Amino acid sequence: MNAANSARSTDSMIPVTVLTGFLGAGKTTLLRRILTEFHGQRIAVIENEFGEENIDNDLLVQDSDEQVIELSNGCVCCTVRGDLIRTLNDLATRRDDGAVRFDRVIIETTGMANPGPVCQTFFMDDDIAETYRLDAVITVVDAKHGMATLDRQEEAQRQVGFADRILVSKKDLVNEADYEALRARLVRINPRASITPAHFGETDLTTLLDVSGFDLDTILDIDPEFLAEEEAHDHDHGHDHDHHDHDHDDEDGHHACGPACGHDHHHAHHSDDIGAFVFRSNRAFDPERLEDFLGGIVQVYGPDLLRYKGILYIKGINRRMLFQGVHMMMGAEPGKPWKASEKPNTRLVFIGRKLPQDIFTQGLEQCLA
Repeated sequence: MNAANSARSTDSMIPVTVLTGFLGAGKTTLLRRILTEFHGQRIAVIENEFGEENIDNDLLVQDSDEQVIELSNGCVCCTVRGDLIRTLNDLATRRDDGAVRFDRVIIETTGMANPGPVCQTFFMDDDIAETYRLDAVITVVDAKHGMATLDRQEEAQRQVGFADRILVSKKDLVNEADYEALRARLVRINPRASITPAHFGETDLTTLLDVSGFDLDTILDIDPEFLAEEEAHDHDHGHDHDHHDHDHDDEDGHHACGPACGHDHHHAHHSDDIGAFVFRSNRAFDPERLEDFLGGIVQVYGPDLLRYKGILYIKGINRRMLFQGVHMMMGAEPGKPWKASEKPNTRLVFIGRKLPQDIFTQGLEQCLA
């Protein structure tokens, strides 16, 4: 694990938010507000639009060439018709030269886009990594059509899987039971993202900025309802099914439970390709074995690993190690020392496409000292 690959928060770096969501979810409404409201922030908005026509043609100049447009509220709007790396470098150069002024960047992806390659840009290109800091992925989900979209479109599942914040639009168009069913599904796909109903005329833009979802200094965020479901599985279910070794805490404190566990979660099941599971243990990892294992699984499953993040308890290290990755890019760095009053432990969440939970769990258990 190379700490150089990790995302670090530095005051001199330009924070970047990736805004994603499926067609019709409400990204354009939110983007229009960012582009027109006097919110006191100088934001460069990049529309990652590759179609014949710009998604917001009443706001953007129609031209086949890339345009950088300064707006009256201090925002800069840029239409990407080619390489994102080139566009980001060009914006940074213009900023350094004083041609444009902005404090942060928001990248709005197309509705069909997988946000993975956009996120990887900030880890793979040295110039980009030195200039920009990926802050968070914000995903907009349509409350009325979200269930059907997740059923039909794996890209919509990927957008949810990558999210640090999920905004649920059009909640007023559904009843509470339907909203709660959608929310429960979103939690199962991505237990580490906060989920908030959003009426875009009232959304506080400051809650979408400075999220630090890609900073290793932040704690591991896992939705408490996801862990509550796991705890419920530790009790007598009153029904019979095969649990295998990894479905319950054992004497060493291992636990991993995910969408493939087969438990009755008291809600309708959907065969989502994207899902999540959490690995926990009170035993320390052997650092060499763990590094070999993680290196192996990212080589094999990297394209299907969307996000993975956690706190590691490593033998011989008296502080927690903070770990995260995107696809095949991963990094780790030291975190806070373990307090005398707390028991060191590992908590790892994996979000991805059809991940073999048993292989991950058994492999991680074999890395314990």
